[in-house]
Amino acid sequence: MTSHPNFESRRDFLKKSSLAAAALAFPLSALPDSLRGIPMGVVVHSYGIRYGSKVESQTYPAFKDAIDLMRHCHSIGAGGIQTTVGGWAEDFSKKVRDEREKLGMYLEGSIGLPKNPEDVSRFEKEVLTAKEAGASVLRTVCLSGRRYENFKSATEWAVFRENSLKSIQLAEPIVQKHQVKLAIENHKDWKAAELAQLIQNMGSEWVGVTLDFGNNVSLLEEPMEVIRTLAPFAFSTHVKDMGVKSFEKGFLLSEVELGTGIVDLKEAVALCQKNNPTVTFSLEMITRDPLEIPCLEESYWTTFENPSAQQLAKILRLVRDNSYPTALPEVKNLSPEQRLAFEEENVVKCLKYSRNQLLS
Repeated sequence: MTSHPNFESRRDFLKKSSLAAAALAFPLSALPDSLRGIPMGVVVHSYGIRYGSKVESQTYPAFKDAIDLMRHCHSIGAGGIQTTVGGWAEDFSKKVRDEREKLGMYLEGSIGLPKNPEDVSRFEKEVLTAKEAGASVLRTVCLSGRRYENFKSATEWAVFRENSLKSIQLAEPIVQKHQVKLAIENHKDWKAAELAQLIQNMGSEWVGVTLDFGNNVSLLEEPMEVIRTLAPFAFSTHVKDMGVKSFEKGFLLSEVELGTGIVDLKEAVALCQKNNPTVTFSLEMITRDPLEIPCLEESYWTTFENPSAQQLAKILRLVRDNSYPTALPEVKNLSPEQRLAFEEENVVKCLKYSRNQLLS
């Protein structure tokens, strides 16, 4: 594997490799004149309520698979989707590819890392399945939960770090072999500098980042600090805006409509495009109750080395000075149909904001 010792060389490589990957992801007849002109796409988690829903709804029928998701997202003006690919049969991959080409949309996969050497064959099968459907970028995560909730000791965190590195090292030869990009999300696990260092140490042009615009607020990092650190490695994105409010154990954190929270979305998009001109922008507007970030509790700090009082004060000032003007969104008191309606409203409003303010 070749190394990329600085951000500039990394950026140059990404520009070249991204153009090649984009050409693979679109049939020549459907390749846009300007890849920057692709409308914002939608991450499957933006439809966490509706996807696979058991609610009998005439207005918001459940999405049973990626094709349902793709068709609906196209109907509301999205440019593509990022969705899970596990369990796809080969014939279904071809159906997804045909639908994607017909609609002129991009496709990114979401895939689980191999847990051990015996799991590599599963991983490779899913890589090939996603590639057959037309995905050239595969988003993945190292942790399905949240750092401050999952780990009760520094030792547990150290084991996680070691196992994560082993999983990525198992995955890298496979994505390199099949020339598909593996994009590791900052998923309330890695602080931005930790993930950047991990990617740099890997030194592979096939391993980069799915840059989530808001997750690391939960780790007491300001959004633009995170975006500046990780944009040089971004293969894909999770676009979101975040609302914050104080509560007795720390602060509340919630995805909110684009343009109403604390993320400087225009600067974030510009930074990502500067580092990777062909990066796609995919909306992850999760409709749910606010998350509690208990940063004033001792247990929160278990896995953080050399915790900084200055950093804590900085984020608490951010929360105080940018408190969301109304109550943060909630779904706990909504009926199933109301939850589906609220979710759809959130996605549609965010795509409209993107068209008018970000990617027009």
